[in-house]
Amino acid sequence: MSKTFQTYLVGGAVRDRLLGLPVQDRDWVVVGASPQDLLAAGYQPVGKDFPVFLHPETHEEVALARTERKTAAGYHGFAFHAAPDVTLEQDLARRDLTINAMAQDEAGQVIDPYDGQRDIADKVLRHVSPAFGEDPVRILRLARFAARFADFTVAPETIELMRAMVAAGEVDALVAERVWQELSRGLMENKPSRMFEVLRQAGALAKLLPEVDALFGVPQPEAHHPEIDTGIHLLMVLDQCALQGAPLTVRYACLCHDLGKGTTRQEELPRHIGHEKRSEDLAAQVSARWKVPSDCRELAELVAREHTHVHQSQGFTAEARLRLMERCDAWRRPERFAELLWACECDARGRLGLEARDYPQRKRLAADLAATQRVDLAAASAEAIARGAKGPDIGRAVQRARLMALKTANI
Repeated sequence: MSKTFQTYLVGGAVRDRLLGLPVQDRDWVVVGASPQDLLAAGYQPVGKDFPVFLHPETHEEVALARTERKTAAGYHGFAFHAAPDVTLEQDLARRDLTINAMAQDEAGQVIDPYDGQRDIADKVLRHVSPAFGEDPVRILRLARFAARFADFTVAPETIELMRAMVAAGEVDALVAERVWQELSRGLMENKPSRMFEVLRQAGALAKLLPEVDALFGVPQPEAHHPEIDTGIHLLMVLDQCALQGAPLTVRYACLCHDLGKGTTRQEELPRHIGHEKRSEDLAAQVSARWKVPSDCRELAELVAREHTHVHQSQGFTAEARLRLMERCDAWRRPERFAELLWACECDARGRLGLEARDYPQRKRLAADLAATQRVDLAAASAEAIARGAKGPDIGRAVQRARLMALKTANI
């Protein structure tokens, strides 16, 4: 069957090929076709909001070229128009950044009507058209791209447009699911600090994460934090997470671990007495706002509450280390305890000039947990029962056995 329409590879696949990066996903656009044309050619419809089809052989998604028109606030407020007369240039014009607004034809020729190749060469993130300002999700997407392509700068006119969007209230229309989707993806990029720098530069951080925005300019004791500024420390911690290949749970916990320092009273600075409990409460507040998954939420609250104790644990007695593990529910949740220690190491290394410091607390507490896990709980319980112990006394007997294991272990 002959076809009268043309198919183009578009977006990130073209960008990544030009950058010499592996291509993860391929997006296709069809120009000069109607839905009926694609159905006749064997394509299977899958789209709900606008015409998207599955290729009959590769089963990759193919979208009809389309334009869009703003109809209401937020990212849902768009009307789409897909028809055979929509050109490739019109379809590319609705995309967010010039580096994402290129196409490649079936012969491998790059179509670049908005100078994306120039911006790749100049390492610039620039919006394609004023239509960027109609979709607030694009602020988060651009910030995420800044975290991925850390050596790219944001064009001044794009920063100004984002600031205007924030002032117009567009960010207020974002829904939790999309915010978390973009934040979580940005946290997993190569340099997550860049995402928060760009959001702050655009004025969006104060709207989306005021608890994080409040950390910038807040001093800490220079003896422990040579970088002094709490916000800068947070960015350094996030980049430590990336350097160590930490999972999302650890990275989100690190994002929230010091939030309470933004609420320290002026007369107490640069000390932050009791910031751990305040950080725990604010972490819960952020997680509820953006509907953060439970594994990220629980670890964030645990790290906020206990990170100072973990840092200090080298000077703890065996009894104090046992109480720390008990508060962390380490025996029932050993994987989460390991992630707590990982987050604390990133926190300790996210400090100016201390990025390569040793962090023996992580190894010591992991060894403590391993030693106590070897305790025969059934035998300890049976022995206590044989002595007439009941209820809480049995639990205390188990803890005594764990304490004995800590004291006798060669660690």
